[in-house]
Formats: sequence, C-alpha cells, structure tokens
Amino acid sequence: MIKAIVGANWGDEGKGKITDLCAAEADVVVRYQGGSNAGHTIINEHGKFALHQLPAGVFRRETTNVIANGVALNPEYLLSEIETVNKAGITFNLKISDRAQLLMGYHVLLDVYEEERLAERRFGSTKSGIAPCFADKYSKQGFQLWQVYHDKDLKEKIRHLCAKKNINFKYLYDKEQLDYERVYEEVAALGEKIKGYVCDTGDFLRQALKSGKRVLLEGQLGALRDIDHGIYPYVTSSPTLAGYAAVGAGVPPHAITDIIAVTKAYSSAVGEGPFVSEIFGSEAETLRERGGDEGEYGATTGRPRRVGYFDAVATRYGCDVQGATEAAITCLDVLGYMDEIPVCVGYDLGGRTHGSFVKTTTLYEARPVYTLLPGWKTNIRGITEYSRLPDNARRYVEFIEEKLDVKITYVSTGPKREETIVRG
Repeated sequence: MIKAIVGANWGDEGKGKITDLCAAEADVVVRYQGGSNAGHTIINEHGKFALHQLPAGVFRRETTNVIANGVALNPEYLLSEIETVNKAGITFNLKISDRAQLLMGYHVLLDVYEEERLAERRFGSTKSGIAPCFADKYSKQGFQLWQVYHDKDLKEKIRHLCAKKNINFKYLYDKEQLDYERVYEEVAALGEKIKGYVCDTGDFLRQALKSGKRVLLEGQLGALRDIDHGIYPYVTSSPTLAGYAAVGAGVPPHAITDIIAVTKAYSSAVGEGPFVSEIFGSEAETLRERGGDEGEYGATTGRPRRVGYFDAVATRYGCDVQGATEAAITCLDVLGYMDEIPVCVGYDLGGRTHGSFVKTTTLYEARPVYTLLPGWKTNIRGITEYSRLPDNARRYVEFIEEKLDVKITYVSTGPKREETIVRG
C-alpha cells in the first residue's frame, strides 16, 4: 500500500509536518520529485529541522528513507543535511537512486545568472539550479548518478558539456568560464562521499511492496507549481502531482491508494505569478508575522512569503488534479486573532462570478469573491481533540471541507508533531 502526501496550493503548506506524523505508520518514506528548491520544516523531540533533500522519515529509526529517481540530487546540499541531522544524534537508513539526476554546481550558477539577466521579468526562482538541471535531463545532456561510478567516458563528456555551457557563461552572462577538470574532480569527490547510499531504489521499492511494506511518498511544492497543471510559467521545473509519483519513484500506479492533499488554513506563496486572494500592507504583515512557527518566510530562501486568505477555488482545483482522497489543513491556530475570516469562494471576472480555476492570464484579471466567517478569538494551539475546538473553528474547517468536497482528516493546531487533530 502506498500513501502520498502532496501540496494542494503553491507549496509551503506544511507537508513536512504531516509526513513526519504519518511516517510513524510507514516502513519506507520516499522523496520522488523536485530537489533542494523547497524545504520541509519539521519540529519534533529532536529539535527544528529544514529538510531540502532528505525524506522526512529520517526521524524514525525503523524507517527506510529513499531519494528516488525523479529527484534532482545536489550531493553537496545532501551531505550538509546529513551532517546537521547526525549532529542532533539521529541515525537513519538512507537509499539514493542510481538513476537520480545529478545537479551540478554550474546548474546553480546558470540559475542565478539567468534570474539576474531577466531582472523584472524573472520567474522568482529559488536559484537552486533546478530548471537548468531538468533542462539538461530532458535534452539528455545531464548525468544520472550511476554515471559517476560506471561511465569510463564521464570526464570527456563533462569536457564537451562545459565547452557548450561556456558559450553562455562568456557571451550571454559575461561570467567566468567553467574549468572542466575542476568540475569533474568535484563530481567525482562528491560521488565518493555518497557512494554507500546509492542503489537501485526502484527495485527496492517494488520488492518492498510485494512483501507488504507500507510506503509513504513525500511530495514537494504544490499543485499550482506543477509544470503542466500549475500557473505556468510561474511553476517549478518538474511535476508536483501524485500522479507523477509512479514515474518518479518507479512504482506501479495502481499501488497508490491514498492521497493526502495538504493546505493551510490561509494562503501563502513564495515566488512570482498571480495570487488572487493575496493581501498587502499591515493586514498582510500581521498574518505573516503570526504564521507558522516563526512567521511566513521561505524555508529555502528566507524570503517573506506572500500571504492571503484561503482560496477555496484554487485549493479545490489543487485537490482535484492531485486526485486527493483526503485532506489536511495546517496552521489553523494562526487565525485565532481575527474577528472575521474571509474565504475566497469565487473569482469575479468582468462582473461575473466564476467558481472554477482559470488560466494564468485570466488569474491576473480575477478579483476574489469572499464569504465572511466568524472568528473564534482564542488560542487553540496544541488542541488534539476536534470536539475541544471552539464552535467557530469547527465551522471554519467544515465550511472549507464542503467547498473542497474532500474529507479533512488532519487539522494542525501548531507546528509540532503532536499538535494535530486526527478526524476519523
């Protein structure tokens, strides 16, 4: 049986906490897509961690953690994370796919330089090298991890590739050119440091399923950042949907039986692009400062997140394209200061209300249509029983549940693992 945990929105929904919670019932936890461009913040008995490459199951000693073939692997970032987690006294079982795409140092440079070149036309990249890495993957100019160990022509391939990349470094960006020998030496050295983790994870996962193991898939970002179904071009460079998990992990599609779509009790986003329910000024600053554990700031970039009220139109679309069988709502406790809480239930386009999500250019023209719900004006942090929530907090959850047409089974009342309500 496979359960997937994915984002219903722009990312930053609190998937790390839900994965950390559900990992207690999993034998294997898998990162199957994306890279180091998004972090999952986790707070548990070991402390606070922002994981960008490691699966959130690393805090469960009995769990096997897998970085699968669909991931853009930055070995340098990964080794730094491993060191951080080990310093906290945590040991874990990790397997890395030999088919994972290798994210090179020059991918990060190309990402940074391209955003600089685009200036006001930038896409809001995290500058982690993800787009250049996946561009190389699909143009077959990238490297799967196995090539570091088994391709006798690797150095020569890197020489040819660097010669091509240097055309952009020299003429498009006016930057220092790559030294292919240095690039090769860095790749070879990093490859040796992670060699003990590398294996055929696709075979491992398929055998695990045949033996009845419980597998948990940990998605990155959210449906609105999906390369095909998101707010293109303000998207990430890989699929973010549960449907891609079968490809990104190398498992049978029919084995994915449960899909939990995670959403916040309000909206937040890092990066550019349309955001219909976004709020500004002091109203936004108050919500941003109260949000999350230490405010709404990106786990990867540290940038202040854009914030707004809950967008039921966008979130229902996210749940639909994810194929959600259930939902989790996080950060409900954050809204305890509000007298009334607006929920976006439609988009006003030229005086007509639309209840369906629309294309990127039309989103810029849309104005939110709000329903106002009464606030509960009390601190609910740490409540673990649904019946103990104030009436208006329950009404808020149930109103959203009705709009999404998906059962909300998890309600988060704080950033810690145990600050969670499980609803039947």
